[in-house]
Amino acid sequence: MAYLAPSEFVTKMVDAGEAKLYMSTRDTLIRAYMAGAILALAAAFAVTATVNTGQPLIGALLFPVGFCLLYLLGFDLLTGVFTLAPLAVFDKRPGATWGGVMRNWTLVFFGNFAGALTVALFMAIIFTFGFTEAPNAVGQKIGSIGEGRTVGYAAHGAAGMLTLFIRGVMCNWMVSTGVVAAMMSTSVSGKVIAMWMPILVFFYMGFEHSIVNMYLFPSGLMLGGQFTIIDYMLWNEIPTVIGNLVGGLTFVGATLYSTHYKTAPKRKLG
Repeated sequence: MAYLAPSEFVTKMVDAGEAKLYMSTRDTLIRAYMAGAILALAAAFAVTATVNTGQPLIGALLFPVGFCLLYLLGFDLLTGVFTLAPLAVFDKRPGATWGGVMRNWTLVFFGNFAGALTVALFMAIIFTFGFTEAPNAVGQKIGSIGEGRTVGYAAHGAAGMLTLFIRGVMCNWMVSTGVVAAMMSTSVSGKVIAMWMPILVFFYMGFEHSIVNMYLFPSGLMLGGQFTIIDYMLWNEIPTVIGNLVGGLTFVGATLYSTHYKTAPKRKLG
């Protein structure tokens, strides 16, 4: 599958982070919008498969199709730029600043949210025949997911917030591993196989992904979920974004950069 060595694909990671900082506002927003929309559609697909088969593993096996498509099309998720963009600053690339990183993160956040919200509205219309009848089984499931993963965490207080945060960390540990895994190969088949594995792990384990949640929770509110926008922001989206940032940058970006790009001096023998 034309495997690249770690020192080679980590160099590609730094180059990718630099390119994202130089990208125009228009292109950044378009790519983020499409990424959010495609991932949202994949989430709707996975929930539909789970409801129709009664097997959560089926949904988890199918969900990565959306991640693979958006990556191959060159679109950007917030979880990916959390990991890649700072590497250009670490490497002191010309013009790379933390201000540029924050600009990129902000644009991608709003682009992802707009794309996911568009699909949330479209799917809510489908699940209710244009809001003329009660949600179908898939719509009801999405509403219950929203409740369980907002007020469900809130019911546990600080322990619930800690659990939510750790699930966000674990999620982007896996998702950013998928972003990096795509750089390990120069063939489409190799990229897809490498991406599929960590994305399957994150989805089946129920970790918290900020962009997937940008679809599930607004859609859940449209479909009658018993929680509020405040519940969603305080007891899911904001802690999940922070957890995703910590997980991707700490366990993927910084570790690979420090050991495969800026390696420590070799120890002397004898």
